[in-house]
Amino acid sequence: MMRNLLPLAVLFFMTLMSCETTNPFDRGPEYDFAGNLEIDRKKIAGYLDTAKIDSLYRIHDPSGVVVIVQKEGVGSRPTDNTVIYTDYIGKLMELGTVFDTSIESVARANNIWVEGRVYQPFSFLLKSFGSGVINGWNYGFKRLRPGSKAVMIIPSPEGYQNRSNNDKIPPNSVLVFQVDFLGID
Repeated sequence: MMRNLLPLAVLFFMTLMSCETTNPFDRGPEYDFAGNLEIDRKKIAGYLDTAKIDSLYRIHDPSGVVVIVQKEGVGSRPTDNTVIYTDYIGKLMELGTVFDTSIESVARANNIWVEGRVYQPFSFLLKSFGSGVINGWNYGFKRLRPGSKAVMIIPSPEGYQNRSNNDKIPPNSVLVFQVDFLGID
């Protein structure tokens, strides 16, 4: 009897071993944060060599975010848990196309106006992480004073990484935001 069960047991275990495992937590290959940051730093350096952006000064944050201050604000720089109010225009660095804005006239001029959307200053809670905005905004706004006007260049690891945020922002995009830092609460 045992002799007859042995081939069945071997067949059973071979069948189990050949089954593809389905791990619900498997999200594919891990995102190469450092590798993508290095690629984007080179792209940003090339862009800064040719871009004509008026500035008072530039800040190269260790995160890879570059803040180009065009008008200096006044007061203290914001810290975590500060509510930020800003108008903004978001563009793709490589293509220069506008993908989002808080300004209705800019949305209409760039054919991204959405009926029913309320175009007004955007507000968010500044945090180190998990504030509902891309990490690059948290790094950038911590370097500005209320009333500042600036350009923030955000590498893809501090933006949307390799995710497709929408049809206007391809994966691994370097983002450029013109911001008018209106104030804080």
